[in-house]
Amino acid sequence: MGLELYLDLRSQPSRAVYIFAKKNGIPFQMRTVDILKGQHMSEQFFQVNCLRKVPVLKDGNFVLTESTAILIYLSSKYQVADHWYPADLQTRARVHEYLGWHADNIRSTFGVLLWIKVLGPLIGIEVPEEKVERNRNCMDLALQHLEDKFLGDRAFLAGHQVTVADLMCLEELMQPVALGYNPLARRPRLTAWRERVEAFLGAELCQEAHNLILNILEQAAKKELPVPPPEARGSMLLRIARIP
Repeated sequence: MGLELYLDLRSQPSRAVYIFAKKNGIPFQMRTVDILKGQHMSEQFFQVNCLRKVPVLKDGNFVLTESTAILIYLSSKYQVADHWYPADLQTRARVHEYLGWHADNIRSTFGVLLWIKVLGPLIGIEVPEEKVERNRNCMDLALQHLEDKFLGDRAFLAGHQVTVADLMCLEELMQPVALGYNPLARRPRLTAWRERVEAFLGAELCQEAHNLILNILEQAAKKELPVPPPEARGSMLLRIARIP
């Protein structure tokens, strides 16, 4: 069996992996794992990833989790264009520098709005307003660091070409935009960076990958989203409780 990718395109890291594989013409079988339906809690998926998270790559008997590891694996196995994961030692180090910072400062911060606006209400939980305000302040601070430290006067985060760092960052920043809050509204440098990355990826691919998340508020308003099953509720409550 060929390459399999277990993804939920409502998930930012899943979208990054999906876009990367599609953009680079990497053949794969998509295994959709609908987290809202609790499919990640199934015994079948547990056999694939005992952490019960997406994305997951399965290449024969080899199973790999964590989006950054998956992107690096795909870059290396399929010998994609060098700019994605540069061979130059210092440029590659810049990519790793960003990815190390990304997890705690972008991933952990920009994903919160989905829990505040959609996932919490879906299970009857309202996040306190002080946490909502604190999260917006954290997003603003992270964007300032992103702009000053990682983008600077460059076209992209690690230099003059798109890397996996730009793709990971773009997908996280897409989340609040889809939820009605554009954190880049007063940041022309970051707005221009986002436009360059999206232009490189192509409008059709971006629309395809972002369709689910762009419609999530409308689906929530119409009560079209599946209510997570009881077995998923415990982990969701725990995640909401962890919002600073």
